[in-house]
Amino acid sequence: MMNEQGRILERLLSGDFICQISDEDAWRFLKTGGNADKIEIQLNMLNRTLASAAEGDVFFAAYQSLGDPERKVLSTQFQEISSHLVPLVEWLLLVQQASGTDVPVTQGSPIRLTELQSTIEDTPAFAEQLAKISHYKLFGSTSVSTDGQIKQVFKRLTDLGYMLRPNQDKQIFIATGKVEHLYEVIKFIDETESLSLAEQADNAVQQGSLI
Repeated sequence: MMNEQGRILERLLSGDFICQISDEDAWRFLKTGGNADKIEIQLNMLNRTLASAAEGDVFFAAYQSLGDPERKVLSTQFQEISSHLVPLVEWLLLVQQASGTDVPVTQGSPIRLTELQSTIEDTPAFAEQLAKISHYKLFGSTSVSTDGQIKQVFKRLTDLGYMLRPNQDKQIFIATGKVEHLYEVIKFIDETESLSLAEQADNAVQQGSLI
């Protein structure tokens, strides 16, 4: 039977982001003195390192050293993330506007689907935005109804690890730490906006901890 350390190592190597929302037990393990060092030693044997975002509250695995194969993988990953930014940012803005708040969606933010859907249905501009967002390739909705569109968007966000649905009997979703990582990627791209996507990808690879 796999122990907790092995379980966490497997999650990190599979590309998961570990935070207090997505896996509180694993998060507490990594925050407890010495445990992160143990994981780091094991990751190092596989040319990985334990990276973090959101001031150490979100953990993920990154490459330890970069050869041509690793650079190629990271460059592809970065360009894929970049292609997802428009639909993700538009979704974040829609949720913030529909919630009537200046506070953006962050790790731990609860989103009550029925309340959000009701607001969107009552506001034609929001319904139009949702329709546009849901039909992006990232979300892939083919529905013409608000109900079908919003459920497909949240399904994909959950599949991608940005949202968690703690109770399957309730339409309440919680934002995970992967949202915080998304903000860091957005900030990085904003700071290097004068560069081409290829150059941005190369710079991101150099920094390593971004992806």
